Amino acid sequence: MRDEIEQYRRCDVRPFGVNPASAERHADYAARLKLPFPLLSDAGLRISRSYGAVRPDGSAIARSVCLVDRDGIVLYSQSGAPGADLSLKGLNCR
Repeated sequence: MRDEIEQYRRCDVRPFGVNPASAERHADYAARLKLPFPLLSDAGLRISRSYGAVRPDGSAIARSVCLVDRDGIVLYSQSGAPGADLSLKGLNCR
């Protein structure tokens, strides 16, 4: 996502990452990788579960991409790392 940030911005999409690491670990990780988006801590996996982004055994997050509009409607959801071309396809904003 870091390398495709401009595609997301052109579509008025504000990406962020979510995982169970602490805010301090997120800050270190984001600084080291120079991430241009925030990382949110989901220690109890509550957010991740609500978006179906937890591994089947419930032990950890499964990498996923979800696009949610301002009204909370999920516009796109896919496991893995589908990339901007695929995840933004339905938004017709290129």
